Amino acid sequence: MVLAKSKKSVGLGNTLMNDRFGKGKGSDRKRVGAVTRVDHNTGQEYITNDREEASWVKMRSVTEQGALDEFLATAELAGTDFTAEKMSNVKIIHVDQKNPYLLSAAEENAVYGKHQQHKGRLTVPRRPKWDASTTPTELDRLEREAFLEWRRGLAELQETQDLLMTPFERNLEVWRQLWRVIERSDVVVQIVDARNPLMFRSEDLDVYVKDVDPKKENLLLINKADMMTYKQRKMWADYLKGANIPFRFFSAHLAKEMLEALEEEEENPQAGKRPAVEAEASEKVAQEKAQQEEEDEDTRILTVDELEDILLQYAPEDVGPERKLQVGLVGYPNVGKSSTINALVGANKVSVSSTPGKTKHFQTIHLSDKVLLCDCPGLVFPNFANTKAELVCNGVLPIDQLREFTGPATLVAKRIPKPFLEAIYGINIYTRPLEEGGTGLPTGEELLRAYAKHRGFMTQGLGQPDQSRAARYILKDYVAGKLLYCNPPPDTVDGEEFNRELYDEAHLPEKRRTALTAALDEMHMEDDDASILTDFVAIPQGQKSTNLDKAFFKSGQGSAAHVSRPFNYKYSEQGKAETDGKHLSGRKLRTMIAIEKGIDPKDVQLASGKKHYKGAQKGRGKHRRNNADDDEP
Repeated sequence: MVLAKSKKSVGLGNTLMNDRFGKGKGSDRKRVGAVTRVDHNTGQEYITNDREEASWVKMRSVTEQGALDEFLATAELAGTDFTAEKMSNVKIIHVDQKNPYLLSAAEENAVYGKHQQHKGRLTVPRRPKWDASTTPTELDRLEREAFLEWRRGLAELQETQDLLMTPFERNLEVWRQLWRVIERSDVVVQIVDARNPLMFRSEDLDVYVKDVDPKKENLLLINKADMMTYKQRKMWADYLKGANIPFRFFSAHLAKEMLEALEEEEENPQAGKRPAVEAEASEKVAQEKAQQEEEDEDTRILTVDELEDILLQYAPEDVGPERKLQVGLVGYPNVGKSSTINALVGANKVSVSSTPGKTKHFQTIHLSDKVLLCDCPGLVFPNFANTKAELVCNGVLPIDQLREFTGPATLVAKRIPKPFLEAIYGINIYTRPLEEGGTGLPTGEELLRAYAKHRGFMTQGLGQPDQSRAARYILKDYVAGKLLYCNPPPDTVDGEEFNRELYDEAHLPEKRRTALTAALDEMHMEDDDASILTDFVAIPQGQKSTNLDKAFFKSGQGSAAHVSRPFNYKYSEQGKAETDGKHLSGRKLRTMIAIEKGIDPKDVQLASGKKHYKGAQKGRGKHRRNNADDDEP
């Protein structure tokens, strides 16, 4: 059995403290009340409560000091003393608006210059030369050595130049799939996302294709082109033509819708018929769009048949009945490569997934009697990036595995205008005022808090808005295109000017567009007034939200909100409307009567109510009239 610990026992720590600071010990090290010092600038003596350091304290070795300690030591050497000064009307200005995971405009320009300087070192791993005499073991060893040397070169580029790169593919087996696709393809098509074409394009891949065989051709297929306006496609077409990059615009989404409409019309011819008015309006819009795009063939979004005809233009001379044109399809994960193949084939021959890296091995698909498609697994090519937040917003990094969400959320809040965010989600984003250090734009945290409160996302225990959960919903909407932003071509216009046409009423969901139209009708505004992003009208609350607010702010409820009002508020126009004609009573009534009559409130306080006051006034008046009668002759 363990014996109880004696209460008289003294630990080692207490022994040391008593030895140093016990009774009669360490008096030279104790704090004194006041110390006389001399101001070396003026020569005057002054008294301070700083203690005089003991000799053993003064001789301590100091090899490192913090910023505050160094500042105070320097001030003491200079003979400077500080006194507290009470100031009024002090306003604290927050300067923490900059997200540490994003770059400023000056930093982005500096990084862009470094990207242009070293972009030639972003290469694709080459397959070593081999022939029929090369054994599989020797080829495997050569491939591993070449791949290791390629990885060392990229690692050296990152470390020596301090550049951020995309998390490129580090699995040799995936690159072997790319090598096989390039070797057997007549034309290699790079499929990129229209919202940021250069981010998903590998320049060195075009060079590698020509190195394998100069007869092979390259084509840049810009998918999701329906997300861009005509002016945006025009600017990108001019840039790509100036850079001598063969390209075409395509939309797998529009091709799928067209295919489904044709199938539905074939199954049920009556279902495809629409009212004459709707058909006429749709035809008019189509004609205007066709007239606008007829001026430049390069900006037109190709159909499935047109895309197949363009691919056949790259067919070599030896293509005939016995040999088909082989088209290799390469691209980043989640750029719509599988959806493009499904649209070309007209059936779901390739599985589609929003998770990057769905296709694991290349597969061949017979498109027609003349074309054979070779689908390569999704590859993340080595490329430069400004921040990891940019990679998340571009769909390169999976959102469900995201840990740091403030950077991507701030990037979304910076790119999408605040009125459009409020209109598309039906929320009200509170931003910090300019006089308190705000920038006029919502931060990522402000956007996430507003969205989380609107959706009811709260953390367990503390009950604070769950920003992490809200970030996943918003970022997925951004990647899917619900929150639309397209990057402009380099050295042209800024992002705000380039995307100005995307934030109008037509780009809102149908439900939000209906609510906005109703709000504009109430304000007697024209439709053209809502085309500018700065003139968006806040969408009114729904009936459920309105009823909830009425119940919360209703007076006399135990769980209701309590609003403090000054005493004279009830006698204003708003206060009278709220009281609905209720009469005052008690002390407030007597005070109000005294104010109206211009008399001392004590005279009114002698009575207990309005009735007694009137009676007293009546008696006083009668007494005055009697006195007046006595004075009459």
